[in-house]
Amino acid sequence: LVPADGVILDAKDCFVIESALTGESHPVEKQPGVASRDAALGARTNCLFMGTSLRSGTARLLVVHTGISTVFGGIAGRLRLRPPETAFERGLRQYGYLLARIMLLLVPAVVAANVLLDRPPVESLLFAIALAVGMSPELLPAIVTITLAQGARAMATGGVIVRRLEAIENFGAMDILCTDKTGTLTVGVMALEGALDANGLASLRVLRDACTNARLQAGLPNPLDDAIGERAHRDGVTPAGERVDEVPYDFARRRLSIVVTVPDCPDRHRMITKGAYASVLDVCTHVREGDATQPLDVDRRAALGARFAAWSAEGRRVLGIATKEVRAQASWTRDDERDLVFEGFLCFTDPPKEGIRETLAALVNLGVRVKILTGDNRLVAAHLAASVGLGSRPVITGTELDAVHDEALWRIAEDSDVFAELDPHQKERIITALARAGHAVGFLGDGINDVPALHAADVGISVDGAVDVARDAADLVLMERDLGVLCQGIVRGRTTFANTLKYVSITTSANFGNMVSMALASLFLPFLPLAAKQILLNNFLSDIPAMAIAGDAVDPEQVATPRRWDLAEIRRFMITYGLVSTVFDLLTFAILLHLFQAGTGLFRTAWFVESVLTELAIVLVVRTRRPLWRSRPGTPLVVATALIAALTLALPYLPIAASFDLVPLPASLVATLLVITAGYVVASEVTKQVVQRRARSMPPRAA
Repeated sequence: LVPADGVILDAKDCFVIESALTGESHPVEKQPGVASRDAALGARTNCLFMGTSLRSGTARLLVVHTGISTVFGGIAGRLRLRPPETAFERGLRQYGYLLARIMLLLVPAVVAANVLLDRPPVESLLFAIALAVGMSPELLPAIVTITLAQGARAMATGGVIVRRLEAIENFGAMDILCTDKTGTLTVGVMALEGALDANGLASLRVLRDACTNARLQAGLPNPLDDAIGERAHRDGVTPAGERVDEVPYDFARRRLSIVVTVPDCPDRHRMITKGAYASVLDVCTHVREGDATQPLDVDRRAALGARFAAWSAEGRRVLGIATKEVRAQASWTRDDERDLVFEGFLCFTDPPKEGIRETLAALVNLGVRVKILTGDNRLVAAHLAASVGLGSRPVITGTELDAVHDEALWRIAEDSDVFAELDPHQKERIITALARAGHAVGFLGDGINDVPALHAADVGISVDGAVDVARDAADLVLMERDLGVLCQGIVRGRTTFANTLKYVSITTSANFGNMVSMALASLFLPFLPLAAKQILLNNFLSDIPAMAIAGDAVDPEQVATPRRWDLAEIRRFMITYGLVSTVFDLLTFAILLHLFQAGTGLFRTAWFVESVLTELAIVLVVRTRRPLWRSRPGTPLVVATALIAALTLALPYLPIAASFDLVPLPASLVATLLVITAGYVVASEVTKQVVQRRARSMPPRAA
């Protein structure tokens, strides 16, 4: 284990696993030298970093940074910082500011007006405070908690563990998902894509030679040999000959040779060499073309090199394989690796997951744009992006990111879909830039190098097999490394958020209308329209069905795209439906005063009943953007609404009515109140349709 950050003074066959910091799964060779000042973390081949480990070889290190000053320590230091405000928290805070401004205007105005009308100051103050309390959606914390808890339970059954409840709301609002590639978009396991001859054609001979080399070698198992074994087993290929000797792999030669017997020729041995393409080609003098061998001249070397470069540019890992058949001998050494015949290529890939293209298309249909953030090579990342259908925009590297300021990064981060050769800090910069550009950003990662980005994202997502610190930094943990599970979770998050916004919109508009009505009535009535305790009872009764909104059914179009807090829309909703409510309240006042000659007790009781009934009715109207009769509400909401409506109508006749200064109502007045409520429902439904048509005709606003 490397204990500190430093510069290599000398090294021998030093190969280091840096996956903790860069995400690169293969060992990287390190050696003395000079790296560019702006080189990405993975390109600093002359440095070692704390948190990485040597796979082989030795090195002498000049320590430069220790502890918290190291790259690894910097990750730990950023985790101690307070997480940035998420999109949901920001919207909730701004909504609170909106209510506070309304209350600061409403309360002093009502108190001043009533004092000028020679009303008792204490009673006027209590009335104004009750108006302010009635204006606030006091059950919002409970509604949010209930909806989030139900969402967390539903998501758990789908394989998503919620570690922070508020992340569900952000999950639904997410419009950009940033993800690493290995194991998420890809299988995460190397596969032998093809065993090809020197002309690039599939060759069973090359596959058999590769299988013999991989199966009979005595060194440590590795992913590439495992991939060869799997492909050989699938194609029914077995090793040819019996093992005689081995020239083991080392990082200087970068190849491994197996010597086997030749069937029916006991005096002959065959050497099969497999390794890095350039290292294998260096010991070859001929190349096989069909059943014959040809000298490996300059033109043939150039043709082989062109194929190797083309496959490497497509994100493949390419090995070479060569053979020679000679007279049997007692032992073999690396000096015998000469005058070989180049047989062909082994092309390996970490293939995209089955169905990943369809999953990404489903995310796009949900309004979520996917971006790849990886520490891997840019060519590999670009090839994967093309294979899974992420477009053809240019790949941005970590070195290019370091050359731009944060303000310019906002635009670059939005326009590009693939970022490669990134270090942990650069991933965090991209997430922060996207958030500052107004996006709700999710990040899916599982390594130590992903932790800063998980910490900075609106929704940090990890997987069950991730390192401990990544799971601890995440808001959601996937029990399976499957983006399809994310699609289900996004729909659940949007359902939760839609029901939260239903409560906010319904309560705010109804309360605003009633509060405006009471404020206006207090100016011309000889008494206050409702006592303070009646206002509070009104809020209590109307909020009980609101608890059932947490489990209400949601129309498909409400979860088809990301939804965010939109204060302008909430304000318009509040004013539009609030004024409709005020019109019917004023109509009720006129009927009570002129038709029924109502005194204080009768007036307050009748309007109390009408106010609760209209608040209950408006829930069923504005809970959906569809016509009322085309969207079926959840059963708990219907039952709760019906029970509270029945209780409200019965309350003036119950023994506890006197405690709230309520008096029995004549049957004719009850019938009149029911007619007014029905008219209010019709007017609200007409208003909703007009508002929806106007909204559809307006051009969409930028996020």
